Amino acid sequence: MASNCQAAPLVASPSYPNSIAWSKENLVAIASGHLITILNPALLAGPRGLVILPPNKPFPVGLVRREDLLTPCLMPTCLSRDFRPCARSISWSDPGFAPNSGSFLAVCTTEGRVKLYRAPFCEFSAEWVEVVDISDLLFDYLESINFGEANATLPSFSLKQANAGYVKERGCDTELKGSRVSENARCRKREALMRRVKHKEYSESPVKELSEKALPLITAEQYASRSVLLSSLVVAWSPTLQSSGISPCFSNKCAILAVGGKSGNISFWKFNEPKCYTVEHGRVSVDAMLIGLLQAHKSWITSISWGICAACSSKSQLVLATGSSDGSVKIWWGDVEGLIQSSDANKSSFSLLNEVTAVTPSPISAISLIVPMQSQDKVVLAIGKGSGSLEAWICHKFSNEIQSAGIYDAHDQVVTGLAWAFDGCCLYSSSQNNSVRSWVMHGNHLHEVPFPSKFPWLRNSTDLSQVSDQCFGLAPSPGELMVAVVRSFDANLLNQMYQARTQKAVVEFFWIGGQSLEIPSEKHLSSEPSSDLSERDLFDWETKILQSLKTYENVDKLLVLWDIVAALLAFKKINPTFVENLLFKWISSWFLDYQSGITSEKILSHVHSMLPEISSRKIHLLNIICRRLMLSEEKAGIPKGEQHKLSKLNNDEANIDLWNNLLFKNEKELQQRLVAFNFAAVLSHATCPPKDFPVGTNWFPIGVPQMQQWVADNSGLVHNQLKVLSAKVEELGSRIHSVCEYTMEESCGFCSASVPFESEEVAWCKCSKTDDGSKESHRLSRCMVSMQLCSVTAPMWFCICCRRWAAKLPPQTLFTMSKSPLAVHYDSESFALFERQKPLCPYCGILLQRAVPEFLLSACPV
Repeated sequence: MASNCQAAPLVASPSYPNSIAWSKENLVAIASGHLITILNPALLAGPRGLVILPPNKPFPVGLVRREDLLTPCLMPTCLSRDFRPCARSISWSDPGFAPNSGSFLAVCTTEGRVKLYRAPFCEFSAEWVEVVDISDLLFDYLESINFGEANATLPSFSLKQANAGYVKERGCDTELKGSRVSENARCRKREALMRRVKHKEYSESPVKELSEKALPLITAEQYASRSVLLSSLVVAWSPTLQSSGISPCFSNKCAILAVGGKSGNISFWKFNEPKCYTVEHGRVSVDAMLIGLLQAHKSWITSISWGICAACSSKSQLVLATGSSDGSVKIWWGDVEGLIQSSDANKSSFSLLNEVTAVTPSPISAISLIVPMQSQDKVVLAIGKGSGSLEAWICHKFSNEIQSAGIYDAHDQVVTGLAWAFDGCCLYSSSQNNSVRSWVMHGNHLHEVPFPSKFPWLRNSTDLSQVSDQCFGLAPSPGELMVAVVRSFDANLLNQMYQARTQKAVVEFFWIGGQSLEIPSEKHLSSEPSSDLSERDLFDWETKILQSLKTYENVDKLLVLWDIVAALLAFKKINPTFVENLLFKWISSWFLDYQSGITSEKILSHVHSMLPEISSRKIHLLNIICRRLMLSEEKAGIPKGEQHKLSKLNNDEANIDLWNNLLFKNEKELQQRLVAFNFAAVLSHATCPPKDFPVGTNWFPIGVPQMQQWVADNSGLVHNQLKVLSAKVEELGSRIHSVCEYTMEESCGFCSASVPFESEEVAWCKCSKTDDGSKESHRLSRCMVSMQLCSVTAPMWFCICCRRWAAKLPPQTLFTMSKSPLAVHYDSESFALFERQKPLCPYCGILLQRAVPEFLLSACPV
């Protein structure tokens, strides 16, 4: 096994497969016992987030007679002694569904409970906040339909009768409640199956715990059946779904949470994108809607994997793969439009495509599904089993044919993790026997290849596989240049005083950007790897980084470039020429008329001249590369205007000046697009009756007078068309007050002195006299979206890359522009009146967040 580039110890050890998940906003969650540990991979020694799993009260499904306690179907309930719940399955949603536009974390416990958590962005706490209990909602639904049973319940118990003893369901595992009759304690000890479990959560008398409404008396079979229906085992979030028939200006995005249980059922829960985002408070209701129940298997659901396919059609289709403890695997098609519009739990929007594997003795432990971007007409599926074997299958969408890509004896024990990378070209697998392997897909077969081990600055790293005994899963980074692996330590190999007590497991991070996709010879497989980077290794790294940058040019993909920037920073220290050539090759690919061999100065000069024709997403990518990679550390956090001035003082650093000048012009271009969008929206609103104005949570032009002043102050730098738009807005005269909020006068939030507009980023209030006669001027920040003053009391949105602040959110269309609105004839009628707001930085394109103290966890997208 290769040496890791970094590692983080854990205070508790995982217990189940797939115990690690990497979110698309760059947070890593590890299910370790009774804790969910959440890490920032950019700062492993820094603060962590926690989800502490408390015991839950049992569901009041009913009561059974004392003489039925020895019924075989109740034996698992009677013998269960899991007092403290552990995490069994975790899954991240796509960003954009939490109130702060972050991700939800779904957690399934050994009690069978499923809950959703969000980041404590306004609580200033390390512990994440519970927002929805899916199991409670499922219980309410099942109770409303009488658990799918006929009216076969026995007469209800009264509270007085319930004192004599009862059995209540406790999540996935169940707990036996003992009697409180006035029998002798020694008699209760002789009845071992009926003694009371001692736990602080259930120390009160049964009379107090029971509902005021009497519970129904049910049979043992009914109790067991209801317990199974409520016992969840695995959770998995779907990709973000969006209706093809509605304008993206409206909120029509949703995500589906699939919850698989012991009954073989999968319940589907729909979560819509919030109407507005906030960092001021977390009191935002989260609505979970049950939109379907699917009887997928006849035994326990152990694995679920999602994919989305849009081949040769404007309508997307969801792909769902499910695995069971009976060894069967099935693939299902999901109707995206039907799921988005569905509100009926009895209506199924999924149809069976194919049963990949039939019932076998070996249970399914892991599934990974991918729809390659280059081959949207096929689905590639990897299946891991309890026996350690690995299967690969290829399913063709149009013919519904399924083709085996091989069965492999990959591991000696349970396969605990599977993950595709590089658009389905590579597969990584982990096992309970502590092994991690890599595979490449050539033709229609998998071939094992050496795990990548070459990367700068890895010579002093440690191979922790020598002191660990089991591996519980792996997860690739958003840019697929790194993979995280979680292992448990062998306590016998640790220092018993200083390590074994506090270090139960470890998360290791490995670079995989240098993964070779060629099939090695037997001689190469058995040879000792070298630590030096060859030309072939550099070529592999270049290919993977360019491929990752290319995928981020898609405006639907959230910008998280941390692994790309970290890898390029490491290469820059030992081989800066490699980094520059890679970046110039990437930039040159935007222009069809450019060929290899052109100097860097000419390439960047061409970018300057073509900025109006370049999409906003590509400019955002360039800005991140400039700030985080090509500029020196002392300049990275300096505002753009001061950076431009500083670069003039350092003429010796010609290369830095080149990139710094590019950053300056890029941000001027984006600023003009933002101002032009506001001006054109004002003109568009001026032609509509007041009743059609957007209200509530939609975007609305604000800060128009400040933008007009900015155009006037920079008349020599801005586009002529922008001046024309500003003049048209000026011609509205007094009508503008009925079109948008128009306030030029601003006052200081500290002393109420007037604040003139001098810069789009910072402001200074006019000097005011203090008690001792001296004058004091306050430095204030301006909103990067509206150019208005930021509040000194209310929490603001913050960009972790350019270090700017925002009080208002920009419109969604600003980030999807294929070119500048000033580069072509601009039709004001094309502006939607109900434009969606997006918490993204107008200059970097990354997700905005609330600035938190350094001792609290926050995501680092760059």
